[in-house]
Amino acid sequence: MGKLALAAKITHVPSMYLSEQGGPRQGTRQDAIDGHREIGQRCRELGVDTLVVFDTHWLVNANYHFNCAAEFKGRYTSNELPHFIANLDYDFPGNPGLGELLARGCNEMGVEALAHPRTTLAPEYGTLVPMRYMNADRHFKVVSVSALCTVHYLDDSARLGWAMRRAVEQHYPGTVAFLASGSLSHRFAQNGLAPEYAFKIWSPFLEALDRKVIELWQRGDWKTFCGMLPEYAAKGHGEGFMHDTAMLLGALGWSDYDAPAEVVTPYFGASGTGQINVVLPVTPQTGAAVPQPVASRADGYTRVATRL
Repeated sequence: MGKLALAAKITHVPSMYLSEQGGPRQGTRQDAIDGHREIGQRCRELGVDTLVVFDTHWLVNANYHFNCAAEFKGRYTSNELPHFIANLDYDFPGNPGLGELLARGCNEMGVEALAHPRTTLAPEYGTLVPMRYMNADRHFKVVSVSALCTVHYLDDSARLGWAMRRAVEQHYPGTVAFLASGSLSHRFAQNGLAPEYAFKIWSPFLEALDRKVIELWQRGDWKTFCGMLPEYAAKGHGEGFMHDTAMLLGALGWSDYDAPAEVVTPYFGASGTGQINVVLPVTPQTGAAVPQPVASRADGYTRVATRL
């Protein structure tokens, strides 16, 4: 019935907004901004009506949540980095029907989720920054998904992504894109050193780790990556514990997925963290069994199912 037309792992670094302002940082993130605009243009060409954003800045302590109000409009200042994002205006439509459909589909698959169509909850900047460049003209509706999950298992996030795609394809009369909004390694520069690391990765180890991951992605070796994701999320300081990445790969087929990734904005450093814009081609999920919860999960959030 419906279609998942595009999937991408995207950056949301606040220095993109700073890059618009006058001063020494002006224009320094134009490559990342151009990558967002390119992904937005591809979504338009594919007939996408709604962007579903897995937002690693939306912290939740229970369940998964969909912010699917009818309208999102306001002015945002980051409590985390108010000197980077201050008074950012946003205005774009939501999609309450899709949010409720997604939550229903996830609950049917045994992943507890709640939709919030009538809420005053504002999106976080993991959604707001990409929408500034992909959706300035309000072309797309938007649903934001909680992806900074503090007491959740990566296997559940993978199953959430799988259930969301299933709900779209079986019940939604439209076309969507899934965007995992989060970094690769996410070790911020130590306080006092941020200017020195404005365009660098915090450590050679983290940079080497990120570059190896990108190599696996470009080869389409998702089986290897899925096997290393729990340790990568922990030892690589993954943003939001990399639940956004687990959701995206769950939607694409997890370790059975084998399409090579396309880098749109090459890997770059930002305040010590590793960033990228990359498109993951959507391929058919043939013969996928319904994923089941893992019975024994002593490893906490780092435990992940080996296969959907």
